[in-house]
Amino acid sequence: GQPPLLPKAREREERDCERLRERERERAREREERDRERETVREREKGKREVVRKIREREPEKGKREIERERNREKDSRRKKASESHRRTNSRRILRHGLLSQRV
Repeated sequence: GQPPLLPKAREREERDCERLRERERERAREREERDRERETVREREKGKREVVRKIREREPEKGKREIERERNREKDSRRKKASESHRRTNSRRILRHGLLSQRV
């Protein structure tokens, strides 16, 4: 029932709508980002509980501190293994591409 808008007014209206839509998209993106982060944290917590449970099953007499220490030790050994395998693949890659032979 409104009279048709004049060209300037129509432009302004379209711009405002576009801006609103953009803001909505931005909000949706931020929401997804937050949800993903929350999910990651949840997964990490679950993993931690799982490890604690395994240690408990293995050695029920262990206290909180010892379990924590053991978890950290396991984490370190995993990290060390990973870095060793990375080092191996890296040196292999360097040899294969002949980067070392060029430098000599």
